[in-house]
Amino acid sequence: MKPSILLTNDDGVSSVGLWAAYEALAPIADITVVAPATQQSAVGRSISIFEPLRATKILMNDIPAWSVAGKPTDAVIIGLYALKLNPTIVVSGINIGENLSYESIMTSGTVGAALEASNQGTKSIAFSLQVEDQGDKFDDPRYHGQNFAAAKSVVRDVVSRVLANGFCMHADVINVNIPSVVKGGYEVTRLARKLFSTGVEKRFDPRGRPYFWINGPLLDDAEDGTDVHAIRRGNISITPITLDCTAYAAVEESQKIFLE
Repeated sequence: MKPSILLTNDDGVSSVGLWAAYEALAPIADITVVAPATQQSAVGRSISIFEPLRATKILMNDIPAWSVAGKPTDAVIIGLYALKLNPTIVVSGINIGENLSYESIMTSGTVGAALEASNQGTKSIAFSLQVEDQGDKFDDPRYHGQNFAAAKSVVRDVVSRVLANGFCMHADVINVNIPSVVKGGYEVTRLARKLFSTGVEKRFDPRGRPYFWINGPLLDDAEDGTDVHAIRRGNISITPITLDCTAYAAVEESQKIFLE
């Protein structure tokens, strides 16, 4: 029997990135698509606990899929508990736009879905594809002009390796970032601290009242060994991530402050 995969994302069930991942994985696994009905980028690991969730079975590209009117985490939970799927692994992506650094993975719906899956007991892999123009992240994901050919090869190879060798024992999520033009091979990385130089732009509406727009350019690079640096070199970044956010190096100092 083929292994089974729950496939989700944060760009929505109609995203070309999601269906590129489906095409890459269908020959090697039984795939069930359970994804948000609409664009849910940057919602992180937020969860809908104050409103009902609707999951609708639809056809996309003549393939059955589940469209969930909620967040990426909601889609994972619906898949695992309402649809009673028992996947070998969960795959999230291919996201349109890179998810690099502490900064991005804390807000990414793509990584958020993967973290939720692992928290619920199923290890997961998140895939993201770099875009050259950051404005491309805001285009309609149904008709995106990004070339997914190289990304599909990476998705199939990474998932095949994990299925054959097992998941990394001390990792909960494998965060994979693919450069828009692949120039090298795999690089196992750590998270950079930041991806953007964060700023806020003050603007005025037609009635003269101020509002604010969070913005900021991408950082040119980061230190060697980080995911940001790997992508800037054209390598495929493989970052093992853990759910445990405990700062173990700070435990002894914290004991001195609070217990002595």
